[in-house]
Amino acid sequence: MSKPIEIRSKEAQGAEVSWFAPICDGDDRYLGERNVKYKSNWENSSNVLLAADQLGYRNILCPSSYQVGQDTLPFVSAVSPMIENINILAAVRCGEIHPPMLARTLSTIDHILKGRLTVNIISSNLPGEELSSQDRYQRSREVIEILKQAWSKEEINFNGQFYNFKLPTNPVKPYQNGGPLLYFGGYSPPAVDLCAEHCDVYLMWPETEDNLRNLMENMSLKAAKYKRKLDFGLRVHVVVRDTEEEAREYAESIISKLDLGVGQELKDRALDAKSYGVKRQNQMRDQSSGDGYVEPHLWTGIGKARSGCGAALVGNPDQIVEKLYRYMDMGIRSFIFSGYPNIDECNRFAELVLPRLKTFSMPHLQGKTTKDEPLTPLANGIRV
Repeated sequence: MSKPIEIRSKEAQGAEVSWFAPICDGDDRYLGERNVKYKSNWENSSNVLLAADQLGYRNILCPSSYQVGQDTLPFVSAVSPMIENINILAAVRCGEIHPPMLARTLSTIDHILKGRLTVNIISSNLPGEELSSQDRYQRSREVIEILKQAWSKEEINFNGQFYNFKLPTNPVKPYQNGGPLLYFGGYSPPAVDLCAEHCDVYLMWPETEDNLRNLMENMSLKAAKYKRKLDFGLRVHVVVRDTEEEAREYAESIISKLDLGVGQELKDRALDAKSYGVKRQNQMRDQSSGDGYVEPHLWTGIGKARSGCGAALVGNPDQIVEKLYRYMDMGIRSFIFSGYPNIDECNRFAELVLPRLKTFSMPHLQGKTTKDEPLTPLANGIRV
């Protein structure tokens, strides 16, 4: 018998529909075939973000990866004055920046964005580091607790395993009440416990609906022990075309030039390549049919060259919309999409799917901004 899934935004209809800024190399027409046209640089990555801003997406993930990416926070800070509507989800790898300075940096960006900053907490090893899973999540816990003290109290007064501080917090007060919402992804027991206690949105990678429901039920139970409720999000690729046949053909074309050895190298280069979450993605791909589908419209071929998010929704607009509303009925309230190449699929999804979805901004929904600002209407006229 299914256990209840308790979410913060239970009464909200629709979802936060977000896109992905390719500030890490890997955005291409064909996986495994590098094209300088799609190289991760300021021009390409900012163009995707600015397009998403104008097309009506509610948030955009700016990821973090040492080997293959630009630095996240300078990129976010630079692009923030250029956008008009969209929120930014900035990935922060805990331990990279001295926590009080991180609190001040994020607060500064939050003011530039006038309360449109959200933060994706990352707990993987830093480059050249080998901490145990327990220690990595303990460090992340301490960073989050320091951020929350910095954003909501008169002083940081913290004594932990990794950090010890007693500092005034006047220089680090954010634009949003209590600071930006915290998004978090992780599957190990210490990761789930950390998210349940401290974070706001639990991000999952694509799996079967049954597996996603089990993850959400488990997280709900953990959060209840802390007398909390979370929202749930899904990070997934998407291939949508006018017909299902066209979508499936395009999906297959993405990996049509991929050498499997090159694909494995691409998977192994990430700092999280050996994590439990990546193992689950590999298991899902092993359970898929010969054509790569693990359930209707969920295709695992992307996972042949990606360590993390390793599957795509594939279908015509009706099929994609139906699948998304099935997820929403389960309690998923945030989606982060991407495609190959990113800018083309950003435009295509906005044309074929986004106008049919009711969307909202998660920080506004949770009452995080300090001003009673109306939500910016989308081009499709649908808003909450």
